Amino acid sequence: MKKSLTVALTAISLGILSLPAAAQVPEIVFNLVPQPKFQACLGQKGGPAPTAQVIVQRGELNDVLILRAQHIKPNLGFDLFTIQNTNLLANGKVNPEFKNFGLAWYQTDVQADSSGNAEVAIKTILLDQIFGFDPASNLEPTHTFHVGFWFNNPEDAAACGFNPADPTPFNGEQHAGPNAMISLPNATTDLGPLCTSARKEGSVFVCNE
Repeated sequence: MKKSLTVALTAISLGILSLPAAAQVPEIVFNLVPQPKFQACLGQKGGPAPTAQVIVQRGELNDVLILRAQHIKPNLGFDLFTIQNTNLLANGKVNPEFKNFGLAWYQTDVQADSSGNAEVAIKTILLDQIFGFDPASNLEPTHTFHVGFWFNNPEDAAACGFNPADPTPFNGEQHAGPNAMISLPNATTDLGPLCTSARKEGSVFVCNE
């Protein structure tokens, strides 16, 4: 369940009031970055580069994510997921050691309008605690702290070198195109932006849940 923002303890016998626990960040804002290989198929020819901003507002029981995208090719459709891994480094370059996106969680469809703008909102567990697991396959609880959206129609990315005959599973029909835009990892923790507070355990950082 969602955890309270503060923990209050009464210590009358000591004549003091305990300090609250460190407050959780109430809202975060981060950008999604176009996949370099497919940017030409995502944006409008001769126009500004595609942009997408994500706002996540922490709630008591769940959180609200708002995605706003601009300068997209008009009327394109996409599918948004929270995912375990990004294929980009903190500087936006492709990670040469990337293997796969890991655990992926289908969240919503995204649709650009005739002007190339898109906006969508979802309400679910997101900040610091989003995870999935499958005991039948020995998948331990795994966080999906990254956000990305995929071309819904494989043909929409064909002109950029994507093979529509070899689709990805990132839509409701499991017949999608490549990733269009995705979040970047934190340069220090290497965690996705949905983790707002991390601590170091050994040589890696983990999220404070």
